[in-house]
Amino acid sequence: MPISKDQFEEIGDRKDRDGPTPGTNAAKILSFLRTHPNKAFTQSEIAEKTDVTSGSVGPTLVRLRERGRVDHRGKYWRVSDHDQSVDTATGHAATALAAREDDNEKPQMTNWQEHAVDPREHRNAP
Repeated sequence: MPISKDQFEEIGDRKDRDGPTPGTNAAKILSFLRTHPNKAFTQSEIAEKTDVTSGSVGPTLVRLRERGRVDHRGKYWRVSDHDQSVDTATGHAATALAAREDDNEKPQMTNWQEHAVDPREHRNAP
């Protein structure tokens, strides 16, 4: 079934923003590794724990490594520190935003407006 242009555009946006599509081999592997951030596993251990076929684990891990989601040393794989940092930062930002919305807090611009520079006024400045 065809999809709209907007739906098509959202596919790439979701992937970049949210990581692997839920239910895919990449999502299963990444989820497993995220639950064990202080351990590294072999491909066969990952296949056994995630029910991803052993023939799919290797190529999937390589793609995840290329995207900075996992680290690889020798025969071992683990979730990358970068991936953990992004998850933590995203969670913190979402919590902070939710707290502000709960308090009906609106951003105050008056403090910075007196110092803000209008770039239109400085287009032809030397």
